[in-house]
Amino acid sequence: MQSEDLVPTSKRLRPPVVAVTGGASGIGRAFLSKVASSADFRRVVAIDDHRGDVPDVTWRVLDIRDPLLANRISDVDVLVHLGTDMSLDSDAAERRRYNVRAAQTVLTACAAARVRRVVLVTSAMVYGAAADNEVPLPEDAPVAAEPDTGLVGDFLEIESLVRRSSRSHPGLEVTVLRPAALVGQGIDTVVTRHFEAPRLLVVKGCLPHWQFCHVDDLVSALEVAALGQVSGVVAVGSDGWLETDQVEEISGLRRLELPAGLTFGTAQRLHRLGITPAPATDLHYVVYPWVVDAATLREAGWKPAWTNDAALQELLELREGRHAVVGRRLSGKDATITAAGATVAVIGTAAIVRAARRKRRI
Repeated sequence: MQSEDLVPTSKRLRPPVVAVTGGASGIGRAFLSKVASSADFRRVVAIDDHRGDVPDVTWRVLDIRDPLLANRISDVDVLVHLGTDMSLDSDAAERRRYNVRAAQTVLTACAAARVRRVVLVTSAMVYGAAADNEVPLPEDAPVAAEPDTGLVGDFLEIESLVRRSSRSHPGLEVTVLRPAALVGQGIDTVVTRHFEAPRLLVVKGCLPHWQFCHVDDLVSALEVAALGQVSGVVAVGSDGWLETDQVEEISGLRRLELPAGLTFGTAQRLHRLGITPAPATDLHYVVYPWVVDAATLREAGWKPAWTNDAALQELLELREGRHAVVGRRLSGKDATITAAGATVAVIGTAAIVRAARRKRRI
């Protein structure tokens, strides 16, 4: 007789019931698709404001900001919160209100419903991107990002809620995953749009180091976190990083070096005019390093399936037919003007300004 047979049935650990917010689309759908048939989970519950297309899960349709959420997760052991709006094109103030309220409701509802574990996703961007950053940054490096109106500001607010929740609800285990620059189908960020430009913007005196996190690797890391194999603050990303020369060789794009003052000053003016979607501080993440070391996951036995080279190759394939300057998507005509001028942050933005002025006059 095996020793396991001697353990009373009531004492054996059963696979947990996991709930996933934002399961109808994006990263939530990708994670849901992976765990729907996993034997590691007894049951999978999908939560969103509309029913998605992933089969073999229990769908519960409601707004995750609804306080009644607590009543709908009373049978849940682990909740993975992926119902975060990460769109660059959302109204910044409305996106901030939604993201903060959603995270706050999830944490409060999980504590009330006695959910054992909550897993959230923010970004390694909260460490901040700086010319003097250590490469790679350890997971316990200080959070040094500048609070702003962009997504980085949203992530900082969410992590602040997590810290307050840990004090208010010490019985609730919360794990925060901080992925490097995300790459994959449906991912649209300041970083991915950077590679839609005709040149790679570089600030004189500092060359960026590039690290990516493919959505597939984030999903597998989420599974590890949902099973309680890691906890606390957890970085996620491909091993190592790419130097600028390597990125140029893989992408076929050449760099354009500009002074920091001109680069950030131009970006700030364009954002103030409402021409670019992200604040000037977000430009730091494409010109300064913010590489992370996924030590906690590595110690748990997790390995990324994607290298930085392969992730960049996929990013380049997905960008085909798209053109952007300083994070703003361009029409074909504007893109032609930008490429001919070959100055990503100056001449290219002049084309955007002219187009915006024409539109306003009309």
